[in-house]
Amino acid sequence: MNFSLTEEQQLIQDTARQFAENELAPNAAELDKTGNREILLRNLKQLAELGFMGLNADADYGGSEVGPVAFSLAIRELAKGCASTAVTTSVTNMVAEVIQAVGNESQKQHYLPKICSGEYPAAGFCLTEAGAGSDPAGMKTTAVRDGDEYILNGSKMFITSAEYAGVFVVWAVTDKNAKKGKGISCFLVENGTPGLIISPAEHKMGQKASATNEVRFEDCRIPATALMGNENEGFKVAVTELAGGRIGIGSLALGIAEAAMDYARQYLAEREQFGQPLINFQGLQWKLAERYTDLEAARLLLMQAASLKEQGLPFAKQASMAKLFATEKANEACYDAIQMLGGYGYISEYPVERMARDVRITTIYEGTSEVQKIVIARELLKEL
Repeated sequence: MNFSLTEEQQLIQDTARQFAENELAPNAAELDKTGNREILLRNLKQLAELGFMGLNADADYGGSEVGPVAFSLAIRELAKGCASTAVTTSVTNMVAEVIQAVGNESQKQHYLPKICSGEYPAAGFCLTEAGAGSDPAGMKTTAVRDGDEYILNGSKMFITSAEYAGVFVVWAVTDKNAKKGKGISCFLVENGTPGLIISPAEHKMGQKASATNEVRFEDCRIPATALMGNENEGFKVAVTELAGGRIGIGSLALGIAEAAMDYARQYLAEREQFGQPLINFQGLQWKLAERYTDLEAARLLLMQAASLKEQGLPFAKQASMAKLFATEKANEACYDAIQMLGGYGYISEYPVERMARDVRITTIYEGTSEVQKIVIARELLKEL
């Protein structure tokens, strides 16, 4: 197996790393404390101009067309600088992929250039509901056909970037009598549509600069042309895109953890106790060895999943394995980074405190670790 990156993939990674170091990392602490929307939107606009908002979108629609491996590399590097910016980038790319995969030509020509160019600062993925998180097939939001329109009613929870998303991909039940998961359709809903109501942002433990909102639909009328793909066949679209999204979140977690461990390693090399640098103590050396080995294993799992996706091969099991391992090990790494800094690690002046809060959600969104185990086991049983 060839683990070398192509020249294009290396360029994407280098560009993302430079942007994270120069633009994201210097402002990450302020974004965490104040949620400064001006800084965040400026970052997102610059990323769009660099081609990072449509990494897998076709060039004909303004996308970069660099593939899933480059996407994983980019999210990983951006997360080292600012997790809030990285998750916005990841979700926006997911929406672009959905539109490209199932949208008709008119929909692709209308929405993809706006997402890729940054005309829309972000895009929203409206799947989760209060009673349908790990079980999205149990959603209650409905879309009822009324002549040349659909009327949406219901609500979606924990929607990333809802406040500044230009367009939402929304899943709703269109056939209440169909078997669970079979009567669901997928729609495009523009921000500002009458009846679409965005609630105030949630107050979160981490990734604070990334807005997370409830999105409600109250007799929200959308044109019938907003339907993507075939009616009642939208749920399989969501399942497919969630698998790709898991590569993004696994990559994000890996980036956060690498940044935390790199900071801790440097701290150990400079901080002295008992008359010598902390890094001379074998217990701490072993801790470094264990965590960096975990993160390297996570990187390889993510690259395998991204490579399979890029080749058009089945990748759901590998994506869930990568997401499960990367996010769990990233949490361990961030907490170990705090431990290595001792009391300083618990103080917000030092970035590992923020990184530990930012990484915590990665084992929950885009499918909890428990859901990943269900997916992995299901795929293993299929192979019998």
